[in-house]
Amino acid sequence: MSVALAANAPATFEIKSANLPLVALLLKSADLARLSTEFAQRFGDMPDFFDHDALVIDLFPLQVAEPDAGLDFAALVHLLRQYRLTPLAVRGGNEAQMAQAKALGLVPAPDATVQRAAPAPAISTAAAPAPEPAASPQPVAGALVIDKPLRSGQQVYARGRDLVVMAMVNPGAEVIADGHIHVYAPLRGKAIAGARGNADARIFALSMAPELISIAGIYRTSEVALPDAVLGKAAQVRLAPGPDGDKLVIDPLSV
Repeated sequence: MSVALAANAPATFEIKSANLPLVALLLKSADLARLSTEFAQRFGDMPDFFDHDALVIDLFPLQVAEPDAGLDFAALVHLLRQYRLTPLAVRGGNEAQMAQAKALGLVPAPDATVQRAAPAPAISTAAAPAPEPAASPQPVAGALVIDKPLRSGQQVYARGRDLVVMAMVNPGAEVIADGHIHVYAPLRGKAIAGARGNADARIFALSMAPELISIAGIYRTSEVALPDAVLGKAAQVRLAPGPDGDKLVIDPLSV
């Protein structure tokens, strides 16, 4: 037989579990001068790329590449804050690094995981029980659509969604999306898809001749010419995993 017990609850607060979306910085080198240069190259012309995103600093790659390297944590945190990142936690460092991080107010997060973007779930033909209706689902942001040609010096960023461009992306122009990029015209400028690490993002163009293409940080510049099979033709760019890490693959499209 169940017994109900009288209890008191605080009138001014409650404690609940919460999930916080985090950006992860996988640090591969303790050379902060080089890190600063590469941050400037990647984000220097995108001052609003980060919006005070909460950040976990992952030091596991550093332990593999430079296990005995010293790290100026205060300088690292200062650099990240310049780009509107908010370091909150750290994982994977040695004892000295973790002590520095703790002294700066960062929280050890050994259980934090950094995940590759999950692929679409497989479709099963087996009968399954009907799911319960979700409570107040959040609407999914539609693609950002650009109808006009983009000239040199212009930049468009589709934060948290796909980008569709209906006109030419000229040399010197830059299109960026957290999801896919579709260019229904010649792509002659820079295209950066999966800008926040979505390795499943792709780039599509009716005429592929870019200055730079990048997916989830893996990039290729026009200094390495595209094969004749795809140069100036309809093509898609995707990431393919391999034993030496992800690499860009460019496939022709039949249109």
